[in-house]
Amino acid sequence: MRLTNKGRYAVTAIADLAIHGNRMPVSLADISIRQDIPISYLGQLFMSLREYGLVKSQRGPNGGYRLAKDSSEISIVDVINAVDEKINTLRCDGSANCQKNQQCLTHTLWEDMNHRIRDLFAEVYISDIVTNNKVLEIAARQDAFLAQQQTHVALKVARA
Repeated sequence: MRLTNKGRYAVTAIADLAIHGNRMPVSLADISIRQDIPISYLGQLFMSLREYGLVKSQRGPNGGYRLAKDSSEISIVDVINAVDEKINTLRCDGSANCQKNQQCLTHTLWEDMNHRIRDLFAEVYISDIVTNNKVLEIAARQDAFLAQQQTHVALKVARA
């Protein structure tokens, strides 16, 4: 299956937002540090996610992003669609010209797999991800790392 970084990053960023965005908006910088996603890439993704109605932004000193809906209303396929990602296991991208301009022997297998994956992603919601105990353990580790990074930056500024 081909799911590029765009789709993976978008799902990861939305999950981060679901975990951290309850109290106050979350900055892209914080998501970038916690999830090791380039901030410029996040900016592009969040533009699409906002246009699709999955996130909303808040400007100002305490600005950032929040989910526009409850995490139980956002499926993985919603996030993937928002960033215009394709779920595709077909070598021919669905044009049925996989082998010498003809449909290959296993075309229908891969086409069926595409449908099943899409159906699975439509049934899995962000809330399913962020309530998993293992995911919450990872989030706690990432929060500790972010706090460490912020302390390091604050000490550098204080010394300057």
